[in-house]
Amino acid sequence: MTALTIPPLVVDLDGTLLRSDLLFETGMAFIRSQPLGLLKPLSWLAKGKAALKEGLAQATYIDVSVLPYDPEVIALIETERSNGRRVVLATASHYTLAERIAEHLQLFDEVLATDANRNLSAHHKRDLLVEHYGERGFDYAGNSHDDIPVWAAARQAYVVNPESGVERRAKAQGNVEKVIRSNPSGIKDWLKALRLHQWMKNMLIFVPLLAAHQLTNPLLLWQGILAFLYFGLCASSVYLLNDLLDLADDRHHHSKRNRPFASGRLSIKSGGIAFPILLIASFAGATVLLPKEFSYVLVAYYVLTLTYSLALKRRMAVDVIALAMLYTLRIIAGAAAFSLPLTFWVLAFSMFMFLSLALVKRYAELRDARHKGLNEKTRGRGYYPSDLEMISSLGASSGYLAVMVLALYIHDQATSVLYSQPQVIWLACPLLLFWITRIWMLTHRGQMHDDPVVFAIRDRVSLMVGALFCLVFWVAS
Repeated sequence: MTALTIPPLVVDLDGTLLRSDLLFETGMAFIRSQPLGLLKPLSWLAKGKAALKEGLAQATYIDVSVLPYDPEVIALIETERSNGRRVVLATASHYTLAERIAEHLQLFDEVLATDANRNLSAHHKRDLLVEHYGERGFDYAGNSHDDIPVWAAARQAYVVNPESGVERRAKAQGNVEKVIRSNPSGIKDWLKALRLHQWMKNMLIFVPLLAAHQLTNPLLLWQGILAFLYFGLCASSVYLLNDLLDLADDRHHHSKRNRPFASGRLSIKSGGIAFPILLIASFAGATVLLPKEFSYVLVAYYVLTLTYSLALKRRMAVDVIALAMLYTLRIIAGAAAFSLPLTFWVLAFSMFMFLSLALVKRYAELRDARHKGLNEKTRGRGYYPSDLEMISSLGASSGYLAVMVLALYIHDQATSVLYSQPQVIWLACPLLLFWITRIWMLTHRGQMHDDPVVFAIRDRVSLMVGALFCLVFWVAS
C-alpha cells in the first residue's frame, strides 16, 4: 500500500496512550482544589457523562507535560508516522484536554474527542470512526471493554495493557495484530502505595505502655498490637488518598513521580476503591475490639491528616506543627488503647521532639531545591529555599527543648515514685543531645532521604542510641 491508501492508526487515550484516566485525574484535581464543592460534579453528572467531563475539564487544570504516557505506545505511533501513516487520537476524554495533549506530543494528525453533546466512547466512537474512515478502514489501539465494538469495526486491533477479560474478547474477533504489555502492576506496587514501612511510626503507640512500666502485661500488649494494626490500616488509607490528591505535585518531584499512582502503575480508580475499604476496616475493628477513646483519637488523626493533605501542608509553619501533632496523636492513641493516663511530660517532650523532626523533613526538601538552583517557592509547600537557615535554627532549637523537658522530668516528684534511681536518667540527656545533633548534621549534609522516624529505625547508630536510651531507663527503674 502507498502512504495514501494505508488506513489510519487510531489511538485511544485513557489507559492506552496514557497510563491513567483523565476523568479520574480531573476528578481528583477538583476535590483537591474545591473540597467543599462536591455538589457541582453531581449536578453535571445529572446532565450526562459528557457534561460531567466538560465541567471537570473547565474547572481544573491538568499539566499535560507530566502525565504518565506509555513509551511503547509512543514508539508505535512514531514508527507508523515515519512510514507515512496518519495517526488519529480518538478519546472519550474532553476535547480541550485531548487537544492540549496532542499539541504537547505533536504526534497526531487529527483529534476526535468528547464534547458537550457527545460522550465519545464504545458504540459512539465506533460509529464516528466508521463515518470518517469506513468499515475496516482504520486500525485501532485501545485497552478496555468499551473498545470491543470499536475493534469489531477496525481492520486490525492493537490491544494495550488490557483490562481483565478484554484480551480474550478482542482475540475472539480475529483481527488482533499486536498485544502490548508495557505497564504490569503487582503486589510490590500496592505495598509501596500502602507504605507499610511507614507503619513503624506506629510503634509510638507503645510509648505510654513503656512510660507506665506495663510492657509485660499480656492483655495490654495484645491491645497494643490491635491498636498498631488498626492505626496502620487508617494510615495506609490516608497515604492512598494523599497520593491521589497530590498527583500533580508528585509528578513534578524528582522521586515522588515514581510513586505507583503518579507513574500510572496503579490506577486512580483502584486507589479510590481501596482507601475507603481500609478506612472502614480500621474503624470497624477499633470500634469492636478497643476502647471507644481509641476510635476518637483515630477520627482526630484522620481529620487532621485529611486537612493537612488538602490545605495545611501548603501553609508555612502550620504544616510542621500539624506534622508534629500527627506524631503525637500516635502516643495519645496508645494511651487511649491502654486506658492509661498521659502525663504533661510525655506530651511536652513529644511535641518538641516531633516538631524538630518535621522541620528536618522540610529542611531536606528545601536543601534539594537550593542545590538545583531554584529560588521560587517549593511546589506544594509554603517555603522558599532561602528559608533554610531559619528552618535549621528552629528545628535544632526544638530538639534541644525536648532534651530540656527530659531534664526537668527527672526532678518531678512523680518520677521518684516510678524510678528507684531517677538521677540515672541524666545519662539519657547526652544521648539525646548527640542523636538530635547528628540528625541535623546529616540533614545539613544532604544525607536525609527519608522520613526521619523511618530513618532512625533503619539507621544503625540511631538504633544503638535508642538501645542505650532504653537501658538507662531500665537501670533507673
